Amino acid sequence: MRRKGILLIVRKDIEESLDANQEEYTDLSKNLIKKIEWFKDQKIGVIFHFGLYSQAGIVESWQLSREDTWARKSPWRQDLTQLREDYWNLAKQFKPEHFDANLLAKVSRKAGFKYAIFTTKHHDGFNMYNTRQSNYSITEYTGRDLFGEYAYAFHKENIGVGAYYSKADWHCPYYWQPESDPVGRYASYDPLKQPKTWNKFNKFVENQLLELCSNYGSIDILWLDGGWVNRKNNEFLNMDAIVSKLRKKQPNLLVVDRTIGGRYENYVTPERKVPDIPPKKAWESNIPLAKNWGYVPNDVYKSFEEILATVLKIVSLGGNVVLGVGPKPDGSLPSQATKLMNQLGKWLGIFGEGIYETRPTNFKIDGWFFTRKKDIIYGFTQRNVNPNSLRGKILTKRIKNILPLSNDVPSDSPYVGYKLELDDLTN
Repeated sequence: MRRKGILLIVRKDIEESLDANQEEYTDLSKNLIKKIEWFKDQKIGVIFHFGLYSQAGIVESWQLSREDTWARKSPWRQDLTQLREDYWNLAKQFKPEHFDANLLAKVSRKAGFKYAIFTTKHHDGFNMYNTRQSNYSITEYTGRDLFGEYAYAFHKENIGVGAYYSKADWHCPYYWQPESDPVGRYASYDPLKQPKTWNKFNKFVENQLLELCSNYGSIDILWLDGGWVNRKNNEFLNMDAIVSKLRKKQPNLLVVDRTIGGRYENYVTPERKVPDIPPKKAWESNIPLAKNWGYVPNDVYKSFEEILATVLKIVSLGGNVVLGVGPKPDGSLPSQATKLMNQLGKWLGIFGEGIYETRPTNFKIDGWFFTRKKDIIYGFTQRNVNPNSLRGKILTKRIKNILPLSNDVPSDSPYVGYKLELDDLTN
């Protein structure tokens, strides 16, 4: 579906909670208040989905879940039992020899990304870092710690570091029990009926999150996926105890228990869409550059104009945007993604003054996006629009001057920006 030129896609892997989206903050510490303002200032981030599913070239690890038939419209294997066996064995084939975290960080900085999120583990349970809790990891099979390489490189480029972590783990024997035949994405048993097993899983999760918050320097964002855990089927982790321990390691950590609401969803993450009503908490729309989050051969990428229109819409509403990129199995980036990132970086290098560290305004005029930074208003519109068209609109009495942010606009720039000098900033 499309709305005003912005593509909105809803897939069945998306967990949503309308209540959580409109929830307000309660009882924030001074550290968190300051960190949330830091987050709002960043505006543009990137999320890298990388794992065994990249080797298979399929929609992340969703084909493993029996009930998620939407992911097997073009099944990787016809028989689910064979599919699962072959998928688990991808760990022996997955060798991302061209994954260069230093290059990735430089490309990300050039693209204008102020923070980044990297998959430490998707629902399949394959760990992209050096964990002591499981031997199903990139370190076990290749000797490398890709999350560690990423964290070090992005710290060096002064880009915020985030860790994506799936609370669900389909390879862990305390979640999908051996010899069981799980119906879907949930635990293969009822935690109320097997509390000892669930307690073991809770400890497994706690230990892994402590590893991530202890061994990789400063972690800005812990991005927790698998929104059915902590909400459905009696699958409740002891988040009070877990987060308390994590914040002893990382006092300024933003915890994002996606779609759950409450004190451990420090910001809200609308997926693949721009919300009709902006959330009351800080928020971040998640938009993949292509159709899929992870690498899929012959994927369909969005145009730069569509990406830029989406970014402007989100930022003008007061949100952040994190753009999804899926590295290829060898660890290199698809050329289409690199091209879009370069275009975005070039545009932000010219117009970023009106994007970063801004907040929303109450100005609404069709065809324009507005942001505000202290006493300055910025306006963005398509390059063929005469900025003087603002005169005669609702801002007539306030406009003293309309100044272009640049007189040297690239020919491929679909949107341009202006600084508005106003005589009244009560709005």
